[in-house]
Amino acid sequence: MTDPNMEFAALLCSRLCHDLLSPVGALNNGLELMADETDPEMRQRCLDLLGDSARTSANKLKFFRLAFGSAGGYGDSVPAHEARTAIEGMYAAAGRVTVNWMVAEESLAKLPAKILLNLALIAGDALVRGGQLDIGAEHRDSVVEIVVRAEGPKIVLDPELRAALGGATSSADVTSRSAAAWMVHTLVAGVNGHIMLSDPADPVLLFGASLPA
Repeated sequence: MTDPNMEFAALLCSRLCHDLLSPVGALNNGLELMADETDPEMRQRCLDLLGDSARTSANKLKFFRLAFGSAGGYGDSVPAHEARTAIEGMYAAAGRVTVNWMVAEESLAKLPAKILLNLALIAGDALVRGGQLDIGAEHRDSVVEIVVRAEGPKIVLDPELRAALGGATSSADVTSRSAAAWMVHTLVAGVNGHIMLSDPADPVLLFGASLPA
């Protein structure tokens, strides 16, 4: 019988490899071009390509380490500026998405940080033509409130992801595409928290998560 935890880990690995394939492939292409190119101008263009691809790869790895991994080295909480840097590197660095950071806390417990990062991942990917990501988190009384809002000229949230976030997907139906959304739902449900999603007809995409502190 297949271990469901191993299956889910494999799905996350598939997602990570899919997202890294493009920048790593560009690195390989740039190196191949450099090997045969003698024109100084073209070599400089190859170096620029290599630099862009290396930065993109590093930014994605930093983000996935916090969003999918255990964030080792940070103890029980993650510095808020590390989460912000990871999100900005993933989206704002390319210039298509503006990140509006509204987190006053200096640090976030690992669970809220992981949920915030994955909601930002889902919302950022939904901005297919760029736009703005508003990200907020607040520790109030005994509850941590997380809000992620995406606004842009075209927002596409796959129904598969919406179903996974809302708990309408069984573990057997999770794919590499919906793995992050299903993980958010599972983590929130595991601490008796709540997830809120805006209506598909709304002009903006809004996620909310309420977690016991």
